[in-house]
Amino acid sequence: MSVLPQRFIEDRALRDAARAVLDEDIARLRTSLGEQGVASRVTSSIGTTVTGRLKAGASDVLESAKDTAIDNRGVIAVLVSAILLWLMRGPLLSLVTEEDFAHEEGTDLDGAEAAVAPASPAEGE
Repeated sequence: MSVLPQRFIEDRALRDAARAVLDEDIARLRTSLGEQGVASRVTSSIGTTVTGRLKAGASDVLESAKDTAIDNRGVIAVLVSAILLWLMRGPLLSLVTEEDFAHEEGTDLDGAEAAVAPASPAEGE
């Protein structure tokens, strides 16, 4: 058997040491994956990242909305009033329609007779 050069022996020892470290890392990874799967790790990581970003973005939007609302209070009041009127349009229209109908019949909404002006005498009679 031939005698190996010293450099070759040192390289082999270095390779074996690196292989031992790699085997330990693989064993540690397998143990870790056995406790929590890859899918749950990815989901957890993504969920945490997305949740953090959404919270940060939402707080920025809320802060901007507060500043805009403070600067434009009149516009906000008109907008809220318009929305409330739109939502209450049915009852408001029915109330107006009942009043018009009651005046046409000559009664108030309470059912009392309305004062009707006497008819003027016809000319020429």
